[in-house]
Amino acid sequence: MTSAGVRTGGPAAPVEVGEGSLATLCAWWARERPNDTAITFLDYRASVDGHATSLTWRELDTRVSAVAARVQACTAPGDRVVVLARQSADYIAGLIGAIRAGAIGVPLFQPDLPGHADRLAAVLGDCAPAMALTLDEQRATLEAYLADQGISIPHIVSVDTIPDSRAADCAEVAPRPDDIAYLQYTSGSTRVPAGVVITHRNVLANARQNAECFQAAQDETTMVSWLPLFHDMGLVLAVAVPMVTSSPVVLMDPIAFLERPIRWVRALADAHGGITAAPNFAYAYAGTRVSDKEKALLDMSDVVSMVDGSEPVTMASIDRFADAFAECGLKRTAHRPSFGMAEAVVLVASGVPDTEPRAVEFDRDALTRGVAVPAAEGAAASQLVSCGWAFGQELRIVDPESGKLVDEGMVGELWLSGVNIAAGYWRRPEQTAEVFGQDLEGDGFDGRGVDGRGWLRTGDLGVLHQGELFITGRMKDLIIVDGRNHYPQDIEATVEQAHPAVRKHALVAFSVFDGGRENVMVMLERSKVVSAEDLDRAEVTRAVTAAVSHHHGLSLHDVLIVEPGGVPRTSSGKVSRAVCRKRWAEGTLKDGRA
Repeated sequence: MTSAGVRTGGPAAPVEVGEGSLATLCAWWARERPNDTAITFLDYRASVDGHATSLTWRELDTRVSAVAARVQACTAPGDRVVVLARQSADYIAGLIGAIRAGAIGVPLFQPDLPGHADRLAAVLGDCAPAMALTLDEQRATLEAYLADQGISIPHIVSVDTIPDSRAADCAEVAPRPDDIAYLQYTSGSTRVPAGVVITHRNVLANARQNAECFQAAQDETTMVSWLPLFHDMGLVLAVAVPMVTSSPVVLMDPIAFLERPIRWVRALADAHGGITAAPNFAYAYAGTRVSDKEKALLDMSDVVSMVDGSEPVTMASIDRFADAFAECGLKRTAHRPSFGMAEAVVLVASGVPDTEPRAVEFDRDALTRGVAVPAAEGAAASQLVSCGWAFGQELRIVDPESGKLVDEGMVGELWLSGVNIAAGYWRRPEQTAEVFGQDLEGDGFDGRGVDGRGWLRTGDLGVLHQGELFITGRMKDLIIVDGRNHYPQDIEATVEQAHPAVRKHALVAFSVFDGGRENVMVMLERSKVVSAEDLDRAEVTRAVTAAVSHHHGLSLHDVLIVEPGGVPRTSSGKVSRAVCRKRWAEGTLKDGRA
């Protein structure tokens, strides 16, 4: 039985929302469709064309049970088991195996991910794992990292060395809906990353919401992903949605995509009813990096959905991708601007299937006052892309100060309620109380939401216009100068166009406090088309300063220009305003000046 609207072409999973787990669904498909392909991993490390390795549902389920048996031999129910490995089918088997064993899975990244050693150490300290799952080729690197950080994990096991014969030793565990399935650690914060507590009920609910929203259907669609499996969108797309629909997944490493975007696009085109997801920059990046010769071999008429989220969505990026592949038969309606967050597992809102993305030009001055009205011709405008409607959950726009609902057209904080909303933060009762379980005065659900658990304060700002959701920014990133609100993405869009030496999608605008006043900073990377020797820092600074002053009426405190890759990023690759603020306060944020 599946949720309404999810088409099926065969036996459906036997659980409703709130029952079972990702592991029990894997076992179900192993019985019902044992010889169907579950996962295909495209490995580009040794082959420019990619070496494809596939697992059937029976083979995957056997690997999962073998891992679960090994986990059960070393841990107790509820222990945390971290997955520290590169992208692979074994990563999925490790995570689902930990869940099947009755442990709490913790999807993380490989220890040699550049620039994130301290963050990984903080996460390991927070979740205190009893076991680490890795790959044999990475075990020595992991052990060296742990020794260097002074971190002790009692058991370290290479998933790919566990024999399938161990599967018979796996003891059955009956999951309860509100047991914890895994911890999803947030990224990009000034504090120690928080582990979002995802229960079996939460993840199955949101997986079904994703499947219905993006039209994933048994025998009709294939998931295609390069997103990191430790990222919420990557995990749900490549693991959770296939578990509720039996749709196969084609997986590759993020580096494979970044090296040659055609790999992702070709896999999407080759897939039967392809569904994919990516941050906004990826669509613009791929739209400019695939040659006409490569496009001539692509048929994208079968693509079902391309989820666009994880960062502000721009119509320019959508247009670039849509225009680039229109000749390949790509339907513009396949592009699905969306909004999501880890505290909701991932998906919150998206547009209606089979409709084209749309944007509205809002009056920029009115937005600074918290009012969204379409801009008059010739007036300064901020273009926002619609994220549609909340899907399978309730969304309200609330005044963050009073906690009261605001009228349509007024900017406020997004509050959410639904079965998919997480249980809280791992061992952080005060932070959980601040964010989860809020009362909402005057709401039709008597203030406690759809399931009586109260409302989630997202920290995101948005507005409803003609019933559709438009995201305006994050509360913590909002720049307030002289009583007016400025959204950093608007300033960043202006800076991108100010000078050819500014690298696209590699800059941040953020505010800092100096002498009791909020000042605005911009940190940007040098474009690769301009050499370090030819870079005129003074000219770039003048151009950026003048553009921001003209379009936003703001004086910049400073413009920091760094080399490509120099702007701080989160573990999932997004530029981080929060890290920039933190480093500026510490005096460690430097530009490239001698």
